[in-house]
Amino acid sequence: MSESTSEQWHRVLDADDLPEGRVTTVTVGRRSLAVSHHEGRYGAIDNRCPHQGGPLGEGSIEKGWLRCPWHGYDYHPCTGQAPQGSDDEVSPFAIEQRDDGIWVSVPDDEPRARTVSDVLVETMVNWGVTAVFGMVGHSNLGFADAMRVAEERGDLRFFGIRHEGAASFAASAYGKLTHDVAACFGIAGPGSTNLLTGLYDAKVDRAPVLAISGQVPSKVKGRGAFQDVDHEGAFSDVAAFSEAVHSGSNHAELMNMACKTAVVERTVAHLVLPDEVQTEPSSGEAGGPLGRVASRQISPPEEALAAAVEMIRGAARPMIIVGDGARADMAEIGALAERLGTPVATTFKGKGAISDHHELGCGVLGRSGTPIASWFMNESDLLIVFGASFSNHTGIAEYKPIIQVDFDPMALGRFHSVEVPVLGHGAVTARLLAERLGDDHGCVDLRDEVADRWAIWRAEKASRRTDDHDEGINAASLFDALGRHVDDDAVICVDVGNNTYSFGRYFEVTNQSVLMSGYLGSIGFGFPAAMGSWAAVGGKRQVLSVSGDAGFGQYAMEMTTAVKYGMNVTHVLMNNSELGKISKEQRAASLDVWQTNVHNPSFAAFAELCGAKGIRVDSVGQLDAALAAAFAHNGPALVEVMTDALLV
Repeated sequence: MSESTSEQWHRVLDADDLPEGRVTTVTVGRRSLAVSHHEGRYGAIDNRCPHQGGPLGEGSIEKGWLRCPWHGYDYHPCTGQAPQGSDDEVSPFAIEQRDDGIWVSVPDDEPRARTVSDVLVETMVNWGVTAVFGMVGHSNLGFADAMRVAEERGDLRFFGIRHEGAASFAASAYGKLTHDVAACFGIAGPGSTNLLTGLYDAKVDRAPVLAISGQVPSKVKGRGAFQDVDHEGAFSDVAAFSEAVHSGSNHAELMNMACKTAVVERTVAHLVLPDEVQTEPSSGEAGGPLGRVASRQISPPEEALAAAVEMIRGAARPMIIVGDGARADMAEIGALAERLGTPVATTFKGKGAISDHHELGCGVLGRSGTPIASWFMNESDLLIVFGASFSNHTGIAEYKPIIQVDFDPMALGRFHSVEVPVLGHGAVTARLLAERLGDDHGCVDLRDEVADRWAIWRAEKASRRTDDHDEGINAASLFDALGRHVDDDAVICVDVGNNTYSFGRYFEVTNQSVLMSGYLGSIGFGFPAAMGSWAAVGGKRQVLSVSGDAGFGQYAMEMTTAVKYGMNVTHVLMNNSELGKISKEQRAASLDVWQTNVHNPSFAAFAELCGAKGIRVDSVGQLDAALAAAFAHNGPALVEVMTDALLV
């Protein structure tokens, strides 16, 4: 091959790098070459076998022919020609042995053509999808390359994870925290099916997430090809929108529909990308949200609003309960509570919506809650519920008169009838209620009772901090110490297990955002969720996660991901070498405790091996120094607290 102005010489090997009779792969720009050394000559040919794309640089030279390692097709190692009788041939490249090594002349890389994947990526970026968690692989390379270009432009960030389940949990947490869409990304087959658990978490907790699946080439789809899985079928239950992108599809519009579904319905949307479609040239324009979504700040119907006002006027001891769905409406809900002097409790998912130090805040209601919240609910004569789903774990008393406010009509009276269902935006409705009521109500100001109840509970917690079975640190002491070191506006991601119940009961929130796997209750959520939260607010807010040893073990290798991307995340690990919640449930069911013990490494040492900061805590007196050091560390840190399995 002769040299031209469009070609450049590149030094690819030292003279002694490639022994006689061997072949190897070298990369020049975007081009991959098979370079050989045969009978004293060097050769360079295209690395791709024209049969099925086998990597010739991984083949062997047999009887003068370079044999493809996949299917045994033969080519001359220097000319690329096939044996007589075969029409296949591979492009050769000029090669020279010089004093300083082996040089190859290759054409300059052609300008990258705009593809279907570029249209899809630009559209999702226009919808605000700027964080993607996933793993690049053979059936999603075209879309990955489009993301690479977008990342170089500064339009998005890609976080390469160690397990796709962590990617979907991270995306779910991002959506829970910001109400914006993040994406998760996997290859065909197992890479995509690994996403399902985190996507179910997003579905049931109403978090917007976009899932992207690579797919096998269309010509082999449905024929039992390697990693051929019916992704539309597999995702049909978890995703409200799941479609394959074909050659003739309106590519931008499919991404528009996916993103709109995720945003408007606060759920999972899914696109399947056949391998060959991803790199097809496209001149299509990107889509976006302009004119596709509207404000949800709707006012309630007058009849429902009037009925709610009348019920509140007739109540002496109403109580407000706030779920996660109304977390963003707390300014107006808090103003209504202060006008009425009414105590405010939250669901566990809503923990942090109101400070435990607010004069009307009562903490969490239900199994993970405080005796303050349950006491006021039992003493109430009316419940005013904003944005809650009435989970059985929360235990909102259905025998009480209830005003339920929600912007989702299906949420109203979902499990049982309520006296006044109000379809409306939480903040708008709370503001209208306060305006209509003014001072014309008979509600008793309960601020003093709230303070009295907190004093009783804080004394109880202080007494529990002295409990000691000589088998580890108790949860009351840990969360008391954590409260001294966590920023008021931190993001706290909690896992599933005894650690979760203890956090809900003992940790007193100020203005933190608390994220959890609420209705799915999936162990392993905590640390990947912290990664997703860091992607959303890293550098602006403190991010930490709390888990047990079993929960962290699910995705422990993601510690290397946090190190790779410099995620300033602190993980507090409660290590009791046991599935403590399950042991407790076995005892409660009068069963023997069986197969709940866990064999652990030193997690603090593990964190250090990953490149993070690891600290082990064996006594209460070490807690403050350990937590302070972890939060001061600029990067991922893990505090391994040796805890008591019985004291929760």
